[in-house]
Parts: sequence; C-alpha cells; structure tokens
Amino acid sequence: MENNIIIPKSSLDFLSKLKENNNKPWFENYKSEYLVELNHIETFAGALLKELSKTDVLENASGKKSVYRIYRDIRFSKDKTPFKTFWGGSYTRATAVRRGGYYFHLEKGNSFFAGGFWGPNAADLKRIRAEFAHDPETFQEILNSKSFVSNFGTLQGEQLKTAPKGFDVNHPAIDLLRFKQFLVIKRFTDEEVLSPLFLEQALDAFKNMRPFFDYMSEVLTTDINGASVL
Repeated sequence: MENNIIIPKSSLDFLSKLKENNNKPWFENYKSEYLVELNHIETFAGALLKELSKTDVLENASGKKSVYRIYRDIRFSKDKTPFKTFWGGSYTRATAVRRGGYYFHLEKGNSFFAGGFWGPNAADLKRIRAEFAHDPETFQEILNSKSFVSNFGTLQGEQLKTAPKGFDVNHPAIDLLRFKQFLVIKRFTDEEVLSPLFLEQALDAFKNMRPFFDYMSEVLTTDINGASVL
C-alpha cells in the first residue's frame, strides 16, 4: 500500500472557505486553488480504488472518475448555493452478482465512509423482506458480529413506522422488516482523515462492509429457495 498518499489539511480548509463564500465569483477567483485540492482528493481516490480492487471487482475506471463534481444541481432545490461543501465519491461493484456500492464523504467535522442500498427498487425490497421473514438469523449474525459493531455500530437507513404490507407487526424480525434503506456508515475525525494512516483505515472500513454486501448480493441474485435468478 502507498503510505505517502495523504489528504492535506488544505483540502478540508478549502471546503470551509467555500462554505463561507458559496458563490460563483469567489469560486472563479479561487479556481486554481480548488484544482490543486481536487487533485489531492483524486489521487487519494485513485489509491483507494487500486487497493480496493485487489479484493473486490469494481466498475470504476479511475480515481478521477470516482470523485463527484463540486457543482450542485440546483434545478429542483430550494437551496440555490452553486457548490457542494464536501468532497464526495463512490465506487460501484461490477456485474449483476455483486450488489451494493461504496461511498466516501470528506468534510471538516463530518467525514464518513458508507456503503449499502440507498434506494432499493420495489422488487429488491420485496425480496430482501421475504428473506428476513424466512431467515432473519443469518443477517442478524452479521449485524451482531464484532467487526460490524466496532466499525458501523448498527444498520442505518429509513424505516417504516409500522409493519410493511403483508407482514405481521408482531413478526420476530419486525425491526429488520421495517427498513426501506440498508446503510452502513463509519465516521472519521479530522485528525484521522489527515493522518498518514487514513488510506489504510479507509480501505479497512470498506473491507469490513463485505460480509454485508456478500449477504445482500446472494439474496438479490437468488429466489427464496436459494436458486439463482440470473
């Protein structure tokens, strides 16, 4: 692993200045500074992609293409500020047999690495709930494992306030059945983000998502009897 890949303090500081001056004239004046910091983030994203690709198969072509644009889409938003005030990016798992995606968010005081299923479609949600209703124990073992708890705490995501249609509110797995999103999140302090060890820690966070991804991938590529649907 490349130990000399670090995120400099200036990359987070630039975001703080952008937050205070979120307008196009200011950004144009500091465009050269932005491009320097963007290069640091793209270099980090590329190094992380290279390491993650050793243990997973990803669609991403490069670190540069993994990083999100700084420009906000304000067409349908009440917030008309033109720029994002964080560095963000994602990696997509390749082929139909590998489900789920990796996401990173870097911002002073609010940095985290996440993974999972942000907006599962109706068919996927139905299949996941059928599996929980049939065999919740397998997934609960993953959620209760030492590595999951120490990295992510608990499963996160939006939940229904009551039982989903077709399920009993008293079902033993009702806590799982109510989920509409399935997310795992690991937060990092600014000190950790700026540390020379951060690349290794970020990679470790993503690697610890794999049991969760592998479980969901198997569920979403098989029927309730375990037969492949691909």
